[in-house]
Amino acid sequence: MVLHTTPYSSACLHFLDGLSWSLVFPCYWLLDRLLASCVATSLEKRQRSQDPCSFLTLCVLIAAPLYLLLLLVSLPFALLGFIIWAPLQAVRQPYLYTFRRPDKNQAEQGQAGPSATGTGEWRLQGRSFCFCSANVCLLPDSLARFNNLSDTQRRAREVGKRIRNGASRPQIKIYIDSPTNTSISAASFSSLATGFRRTSSLDQRPEQVHTTNGPAETEIDPVTECPVHPSDATDCPVHPSTGDQSFTNCPVHHDGSDTTADCPLHLVGTNNSSDCPVHPSGEPADCPMHSTGQNDSGHRDCPIHEEVAQKKPSTECPLHTSGVQISISAPETDPQEEEAETGNHRELGGGDTGSITASRESLTRYHGGDSAVGISSNNTLSHVPRTSIFKRPGRKRRHGDETFDHEISAFFPANLDFLALQEVFDHGATTRLRRQLHRYFPYVLSDVGRYGWKGCCSRFKFLNSGLMLASRYPILDARYECYPNGRGEDALAAKGALFAKVHVGTSHQEQRVVGYLTCTHLHAIEGDSSVRCKQLDLLLQWEAEFRQSSSQSPKGEKVLEDLVAFDVILGDLNFDNCSSEDKLEQQHRLFTQYKDPCRLGPGEDKPWALGTLLDPSGLYDDDVSSPESLQKVMENEEGRKEYLVFPPSKNQCPASSQKGRKIPLKGNGRRIDYILYSDEGIQQDWKLDIEEFSFVTQLAGLTDHLSVAMRLAVSTGEEEP
Repeated sequence: MVLHTTPYSSACLHFLDGLSWSLVFPCYWLLDRLLASCVATSLEKRQRSQDPCSFLTLCVLIAAPLYLLLLLVSLPFALLGFIIWAPLQAVRQPYLYTFRRPDKNQAEQGQAGPSATGTGEWRLQGRSFCFCSANVCLLPDSLARFNNLSDTQRRAREVGKRIRNGASRPQIKIYIDSPTNTSISAASFSSLATGFRRTSSLDQRPEQVHTTNGPAETEIDPVTECPVHPSDATDCPVHPSTGDQSFTNCPVHHDGSDTTADCPLHLVGTNNSSDCPVHPSGEPADCPMHSTGQNDSGHRDCPIHEEVAQKKPSTECPLHTSGVQISISAPETDPQEEEAETGNHRELGGGDTGSITASRESLTRYHGGDSAVGISSNNTLSHVPRTSIFKRPGRKRRHGDETFDHEISAFFPANLDFLALQEVFDHGATTRLRRQLHRYFPYVLSDVGRYGWKGCCSRFKFLNSGLMLASRYPILDARYECYPNGRGEDALAAKGALFAKVHVGTSHQEQRVVGYLTCTHLHAIEGDSSVRCKQLDLLLQWEAEFRQSSSQSPKGEKVLEDLVAFDVILGDLNFDNCSSEDKLEQQHRLFTQYKDPCRLGPGEDKPWALGTLLDPSGLYDDDVSSPESLQKVMENEEGRKEYLVFPPSKNQCPASSQKGRKIPLKGNGRRIDYILYSDEGIQQDWKLDIEEFSFVTQLAGLTDHLSVAMRLAVSTGEEEP
C-alpha cells in the first residue's frame, strides 16, 4: 500500500526526464500551435466573420508559416530529447499522488473538511457521501478543437475554479419541527443569498441559541431592515408612513408598550396601526406570514399567529422560534485566490460562474443584513425571531415512486467529497487543474497512465489515461490498469481504470471504515461494442483483485478487518442505455453487480434521466453560454433536442450536425457519463440509499459533457445511545 508521490523512484531519473522534456517541449508546442491555427472553433469563425479588416485571418496567415519554420528548427533537439525520454517511461510510476496540508487559517476554522482533523469517529447512524464525475476534454489544444474547444490551459484553470467554487458553496439545512412535518430538508444543492458571513463549516443540527465558541447571547439588537421587503421597497404593508406613531394594534406589542427594541417588525420610531402587519384588513389570503386556519400547531406563543387569526397550522412563519431552524456552513475562500481576484463572494451577473453566491435555484431567500440576524460564531441560525425567510419552489423533483431527489443544477453539489475526471490529457493543464483542486481537495491522484511501450501498451502511447481522482478523505491505496485492446485513435492514449481505497472513518471498535472508488474511461469509437464489453469484463476483474489485495494485512501483523461503506464506479463509459447499437453493453453483467440510479432496465432510462453529451456545434450559442442558461435549456424538451447528442437515427448520418433536425428522437439524449454503486460486499446489515442525483451545468462553455453528481447515504441500522 505504497502511494507514489513522485514520477520516478530516483532523483537522477527525475532530472533526466525534466531534461528530455525541455528538449521535446518546444517542438511539441509549435506543432500544437501549427495544427491549432488550421482548425478553428465556431466561436473563432464567428469572430473572424465580424472582423471588418480581416485582422484575425491575417494573424493566422502570418503565424502558420512562422510556426512551421520554428518547428523545423526545433526538430533535432526534439529527436535527442525523445531518445532520452522514451526509455524512461518504462520505469515511470503509473500515477502521481499529491497531498496538500490544510493551512493554519482553514484548520483553525474547521474549513478543511474531514482531512483537517482526520476522518473522525464513525457515527453509529452512518454518514452520507457526495460523488461527482465529469469529462473535461483537456486535450492538447489542437486536438480539443475537433470537439469545438480551444485554449486548454485557460479552460483547465477555469474548470478547477468552478468545481472548487461550486463545491465550497454554503450548505443550507432547514429543520422543520411540527406535528404535521418532521422531515429534514437538506438543501445541499442550492446556494445561499448574500448577507451571511462565511465562517466555519458545521455538519450538525443547531440545538441552542447561544454560540458554541462564546457566551450566550443575552441581548437582542434592534433590526435595521424589514424582514418582509428589501431595503429599497417603498410600499411595505408592515411599515406605513413614519408619521404614524400608534402601534396599539401591533400583534407583537400586545401590551401597548412603547418599547420597540425587541419587536421583529418595527424599526425604532416606526409603528403600525393596522390589524395585521402584512396584509390590509379583509385581505388575508395573500399574506406571506399567515395561513388561513386555526392555530392547532402549537404556536401559542407566536406574536403573529394569534388563535383568532389562525385556522390551520403554519410551518412557514418566519417568526417562530421553534418552527424553523437553519444551519449554514461554508468553507473560507483561499487567501491566495482573494489576492488574485475581487473575491468569490460577488454577485452572479451575466453568467459569471466564478461566484459562490446566490443563484436562482436557491431554496431559501434572505432579505436581511447581518445585523438583523442572530448568527452564532459557528454560523448557525437556531433562534431567529428577527428575520423573514420565504420558501421558494426548488428545482429538486421526485418522479413517481422515486425515493430520492433529482435535478438539473447550475452548480456542483455543496460539500463534494469525491471527484472523478476524465480526459485530463495535457500535462500543463493537469498541473493547473490540480493546483486549483488542491484548494478544496487535500488528496489528488493525477498524471495517471503510461507513456511509450510499457506493459500492456501494444502501441506507443502518446497520451496517458486522462484520469484524475480528488478526495476530501485520505487515500489508503491506489492502482492503475491499462486496457490492452484499444483500437484506432483510441489506442494512442493509455485508457484504463484507476482504483482507490479511501479511509472515511473509524468505528468504536477501532476498525477502519473504508470505501472503494473506480474511475474509468472506456473505448470511444462507435460500433466497437465488443471492445467495450471486454473492457467492462476487465474492469470487474481488476476491481475484485484490487479489493482483495488492498484488504490483506501485512505479513506478521494482526489488524482488525476493514468495514466497507461503499463501492462506487465513476466515469465516461462511451455508451448509452437507449441506443440500439449499444445493446451488448446495456446487457452486460456490470449492471447486475452495480446499480445505475438513472436506469429502469436494458434500453430504458427513467423519464427524468438526461443525456450528458452536448452537441459540439452549439457550445458557444448564447442560449447555453453560461451555467444557468444551459440549465434552463436542459429543463426544456425542445432545448434538449437542440443541444444534446441523441442516439443516431437511420434517417441521419451520425457525423452530421444535430441542430435543426426534425426527425423523431428517442429518450433525453445520450447518457454516457455514469455513477454506479454496489450494495454487495459492503458491511453486513449496512444499507445504501441515494439522497439526490443531479446533472450539473456549471462547466458550460468549457467542455462538451454535462457532469453528474450523486449523494449516497450509508446507514448502519443503529442509533446513537
